[in-house]
Amino acid sequence: MTKRDQLGNFELMVMLALIRLGDNAYGVPISEELEKRTGRDVAIGSVYAALERLEDKGFVTSELGEATPERGGRAKRYFRVTARGLREVRETQRALVNLWHGLPELEGGKA
Repeated sequence: MTKRDQLGNFELMVMLALIRLGDNAYGVPISEELEKRTGRDVAIGSVYAALERLEDKGFVTSELGEATPERGGRAKRYFRVTARGLREVRETQRALVNLWHGLPELEGGKA
């Protein structure tokens, strides 16, 4: 796997939010989930940029929903994690846990 195919930090957070929300989530709920879970402000543009990169990498797919009057006739783009994306999240989790393990400064110690 090339570096381009690996998950960046924010991309990983977007993937985790998307997994938590389930299939067919779109940008606004993903952004709200990230804000709720991380306590950080998240720009919707950053979420959509990450989703575009994730789609280019084959980690998510998207499809347009129906146009709605509430959105001025525009359709929502719904995202779904692919099997490849789920494998990459699991591999990233394993790598991070392996790096984390055995570091007393990070295992409940004082900051």
